[in-house]
Amino acid sequence: MDRSAAFERELRGAAPHALLDVVTAELTERYGAEKVELRMADYAMRSLQAVGDQPGSGEPVAVHGTPQGRAFGAQEPALTRDGGHVDVHLPVTIRGDRLGVLSVRLPDDHNSQELVPELEYVCQALGHEILVAERDTDLYILARRAARLTLAAEMQWQLLPGRSCERTEFALGAHLEPAYAIFGDSYDWSVSADHLTLAIANGMGEGIEAALLSNLAINALRNARRAGLGLADQATLADQAVYSHYQGRAHVSVLLLRFDCRTGEVEAVDAGSPRMWRLRDRAVEAVPFDHQLPLGMFEDSVYTTQSFTVRPGDRLLFGSDGVYDAASPGGEPYGDRALARSLLGTTLLPPAQVPHAVLRELAGYHGESPLDDDALVICLDWYGRPGTGDAPGAAVAPGS
Repeated sequence: MDRSAAFERELRGAAPHALLDVVTAELTERYGAEKVELRMADYAMRSLQAVGDQPGSGEPVAVHGTPQGRAFGAQEPALTRDGGHVDVHLPVTIRGDRLGVLSVRLPDDHNSQELVPELEYVCQALGHEILVAERDTDLYILARRAARLTLAAEMQWQLLPGRSCERTEFALGAHLEPAYAIFGDSYDWSVSADHLTLAIANGMGEGIEAALLSNLAINALRNARRAGLGLADQATLADQAVYSHYQGRAHVSVLLLRFDCRTGEVEAVDAGSPRMWRLRDRAVEAVPFDHQLPLGMFEDSVYTTQSFTVRPGDRLLFGSDGVYDAASPGGEPYGDRALARSLLGTTLLPPAQVPHAVLRELAGYHGESPLDDDALVICLDWYGRPGTGDAPGAAVAPGS
């Protein structure tokens, strides 16, 4: 058995809380590593928190303006030399989901650049095992917290599929603010061989009641999707679930989309307030849909789908009403003009970084007072499937 296979086997067999110990022992024995540190990105994506025996056992490192932050943001190794050693900072990312950074201190007599591919392999193996280990330990989840979550935020974060996802045909990223005290906004996605299904939800209310409502709606949508129902029927089943429980006293606004990875054709159901903007050829435009009733308002609501087409090179941005309705001190909603400027200003950023950048712009636009509502942003870049003839062509407008 070669060294890499033996390491993977040992990592898989380690106790969930001991993954970093196995990595440290391996890197110390193989390369003479003097220090190994794992940091997880916090929920607000502002700091990298050390994984340790106790929550907050190490000082956080800022995402912006630090070597670890550069590795995390650029998704590339960052090397720094100091005295007789070199620190190698490497992103820990699995299928586009950015988990954190592994930092390895090596003696400066190594050719550290040549070791980077081997260290990246270690990071990939570690990332996969972290995702599995989180079923059995709170260690890595606790490391993501720069502050205590409200109970509602705890429920919402556990509901989410991740913060980013990449595949050959697309890449997407999502972010929620305020990260530690969420109200009712949520999202979900699922990828199959030929389809991406995306849901953006905006539940009414605050606190626990909003979190319970969002959990019911998202899980009803998942239940319908996993039963093989079409998009309109998914909305109908979720609508019935919410109405059956709340009898019209509460509702959830949802935008449902199903992308065909082979053709770029998209089905959509607009059941409420989340909105979509498209950046194409340096032009930003809001994409309108026929508004249908939010889920749970009335008994036996009927939903229909619309269709449009995405082209390779399109960037789509989705926002909850906490984004486009947030007003400047002068009273102008962010969605009127400022959001389009922000989308144009972030064209060079990958989708995983766009939502956080847009929300930073939103905070500055809104002023000193805190936002009145959740702010959810999702960014999707469409690449198309290679070899399918999915070349830029005429788009089909929603409803056609």
